[in-house]
Amino acid sequence: MNAIAEPKKRIKEGFIGQKMIVLPPNIKKSITNNALIKGFYLTAIGYYPKAAYHDRERRTGSSEYILLYCIDGEGYVYLGGQDHVLKPNTFFIIPRNVAHRYKSSETNPWSIYWVHFSGLNSQLIYERSLDNGQPVVQSVPYDSSRIKLYEQIYAVLEHSYHEKEMEIVNINLLSFISSLVYYKQTNPVDYDNDFVSNSIAYMKKHISQKFEVMHLAKQQGISASHYLRLFKQKTGSSPINYFNLLKIQASCQYLYFTDRSIKEICSDLGFDDPYYFSRLFTKLIGMSPSKYRKTHKR
Repeated sequence: MNAIAEPKKRIKEGFIGQKMIVLPPNIKKSITNNALIKGFYLTAIGYYPKAAYHDRERRTGSSEYILLYCIDGEGYVYLGGQDHVLKPNTFFIIPRNVAHRYKSSETNPWSIYWVHFSGLNSQLIYERSLDNGQPVVQSVPYDSSRIKLYEQIYAVLEHSYHEKEMEIVNINLLSFISSLVYYKQTNPVDYDNDFVSNSIAYMKKHISQKFEVMHLAKQQGISASHYLRLFKQKTGSSPINYFNLLKIQASCQYLYFTDRSIKEICSDLGFDDPYYFSRLFTKLIGMSPSKYRKTHKR
């Protein structure tokens, strides 16, 4: 670990307003015998607000994974010779059985939610948080519903350790951690600001129109050759073929949910030739539009 200027004092816990629950050994044992939650469960949970001089070091690591979710202030994680900085709306998962140290900034102490978790599936969840196989600090927008879910987990634990309570606690825990680990996947619009994603969104918005590559490239403000190369790299398809696929997917919805004629659907989606539309539909879907309607129509 890198050399760190030692603070005036080092505190593991005992902060004003802190919350902390550590499950008793018998409760942890009962969880490991519960088929519903033994795959993923917490062993300890807490919240440290404005945790001045918070400093924790484990020279042999922890037997559980540790989630640190910072909502205010700043702190640091030292792991495998790397320094990781946590700022508001970031999180980090420390792998199990690896030496580490984490500490709050002395001048701007962090406020963190933390969880120790284990179970048969805990490693899989941890691996989903990695970037190219390495643990990294990740940013996620603040979400009050995420905090509310955490508080619900804590409130249930304060009330009871009975079987059903432990089940809902750990089901909600998976939702809480998933809201961090899978944020990008569940909120793709927040991340898809590239040319190709914007172009696809444009296609969907103007599904009834007909476009040439030159128009689509100009709409994104790049050359046609650059646009074609980017589009092919990301989708594996040409822009026009992709646009036609979107149109055929839309036509499936019309065939399923409406009584419009095939000719009307063609017109709605910008196809001048119903025969061309039928051939393209059959090629992509594997059956004719009329057969699709007969097969799938309610």
